[in-house]
Amino acid sequence: MVENYFDMFGSKMMKRIIASPWPYRIIRFIIGAIFIYAGAVKLIDPKAFAHSISTYGLVPEILLAPVAIGLPALEVLAGIGLIFNIRGSLTVIFSMLIMFVIVLWYGILKDLNIDCGCFTPEDIIAQDSLKIAFYRDLVMIGAVLYMYLYRYTHSQRRFSHSSWLLKIL
Repeated sequence: MVENYFDMFGSKMMKRIIASPWPYRIIRFIIGAIFIYAGAVKLIDPKAFAHSISTYGLVPEILLAPVAIGLPALEVLAGIGLIFNIRGSLTVIFSMLIMFVIVLWYGILKDLNIDCGCFTPEDIIAQDSLKIAFYRDLVMIGAVLYMYLYRYTHSQRRFSHSSWLLKIL
């Protein structure tokens, strides 16, 4: 009987936490701030970031400069967009995280002894490996999936009394 009460109380409490806008807002702010920081640090020294990119051997030499400037700029813009809840920013961040995980996985499989290029080289030395960056990005993907779930459940409530045309759009 006590176990049933705990299960019922635990599930009710968990539903209240998930339904609350505060975890969503906090996670949105944290992920946005991480992307702003990571992009800004790379924009300060694009040559160092271009060198990090080149060590993977995935980007042709002619595209290193545009990628070394464009990707961090996109990180900063997407981070700002996420903080201000601008439509499309969560999708951009999710797409970048998927790309980062694939690149990190490639580096792990090839047993590359390089920094991940995530932040500054000094930051990654403290983290010690591509694997930690890989797991950190997986955690951020989980947070992004939570944000998608939160948006989906709250958009259903908002449009539940709307016309059928709004549901299609």
